[in-house]
Amino acid sequence: MRILVIEDDAVLRDVMVRSLSEAGHRVDEAATLGQAEHFWRIQPFDAVLLDLNLPVGPAGQGMGSGLSLLRAARARGDQVPVLVLTARDRTEERIAGLDAGADDYLGKPFDLAEVEARLRALVRRSQGTQDITTVGTLTLDRKARRLSLQGDRFELPAREFEVLWELMTPPGRVVSKRTLADKLSGFDEALADNALEAFISRLRKKLVGSGASIRTLRGLGYLLEAET
Repeated sequence: MRILVIEDDAVLRDVMVRSLSEAGHRVDEAATLGQAEHFWRIQPFDAVLLDLNLPVGPAGQGMGSGLSLLRAARARGDQVPVLVLTARDRTEERIAGLDAGADDYLGKPFDLAEVEARLRALVRRSQGTQDITTVGTLTLDRKARRLSLQGDRFELPAREFEVLWELMTPPGRVVSKRTLADKLSGFDEALADNALEAFISRLRKKLVGSGASIRTLRGLGYLLEAET
């Protein structure tokens, strides 16, 4: 998953980013409303972690509410799952967050494992997918972040794993080159078309004998399908 973490506490933000990255996710981070708005508008995410009390910009510009970001995203039709993280625990504030478009609410302090579990649940619900998906003899367990081939562990480098994850979430859909490149790129690095094609080429070779193959649909993208 590609996740945006919006949190002004540098220590907490670093802990969350490190934990989610170590779990295999691609994570972008924002510390102010200005940064978050910019990132959220230009990059599609699978999920957003949103703190409510955020500085507007650099020191001295005052504080604002993360709910303004959420309302703006929903107003422009962005339905990315949003998990609100906050120290506020009053019922009326939780209701305000949910009414603004939040999908779930978690009070601080929280367990990092629970954050990831809730994110998986939100994304699974939004995409209509299950934790375990199979194409041919290739199986993806999203909860364990594990691939298996004919029941045996199937190891892949991180970026190849992310490509296959995207193609299997859910399987049977066409994924554009732009979508794959966005999921694999950072704000400071863009994935070139030839690099993406190299990932696809290596995956095709590794999938031989799995009963699954990656088909290129010219002008549309890639499709992972069971071989017949």
